[in-house]
Amino acid sequence: MRWLLLLLLTLNVFYYLAHQQQAPFRVHQVAPVEGYTASSSALRLVTEAPPPLRESSSRAPEPGLCLFLGGFDQEAAARQVEQRLLSLDIKSGVQVIETNAGTDYWVYLPPLASRAASLRQLRELQSRNIDSYIVTVGDLANGISLGIFTQRDSAEAVVARLRDIDYEALIRELPRMHRRYWVRVEPRDSHLVDEGLLEGLVSSMPAMQHAQMSCDAIASPRVFE
Repeated sequence: MRWLLLLLLTLNVFYYLAHQQQAPFRVHQVAPVEGYTASSSALRLVTEAPPPLRESSSRAPEPGLCLFLGGFDQEAAARQVEQRLLSLDIKSGVQVIETNAGTDYWVYLPPLASRAASLRQLRELQSRNIDSYIVTVGDLANGISLGIFTQRDSAEAVVARLRDIDYEALIRELPRMHRRYWVRVEPRDSHLVDEGLLEGLVSSMPAMQHAQMSCDAIASPRVFE
């Protein structure tokens, strides 16, 4: 019995010495409450987050620019497009736009002092089998028209031929205008003409073009293929 107590006492002593030789327990550092409070202010519940921004599917109209559809030679075709847009509550209207398609060359004899003198000159030219007509209006009234030509060389050849028989003809350049019909869509409604609608219009009218230009300008539009 005594030996048993002595053995237990010896084991306790060894256990105590072994425990003292171990490294002391280290306390983990914890962030102070103030730091947590400051960082937590940036947190937000999912339900509090603002909804994501959505891109608008429509095109924003450009200030001062109208959408033009057409470029037709016939007014009837433009009217068809206009009616199609109006049926979709898209405000539009047909507009005629004249564009410069080149230059013509007008050969003429200047007006004489009186209409009677111009008529005598006309008869002289016609007796020589020269096509000629008297001008009745404008700044060349009572002058003699000798033809309008698309090539300058042709006009100069007529002038040279008349000079050989003592007639001093002149040449005036005339801009050759081409009339086209467009359907103008106002800026506030142009975003309603989306790609799907454009494709449908072009499929039914392959000659149709679309362009953007100033709503007040009467000029050649910038055409987008």
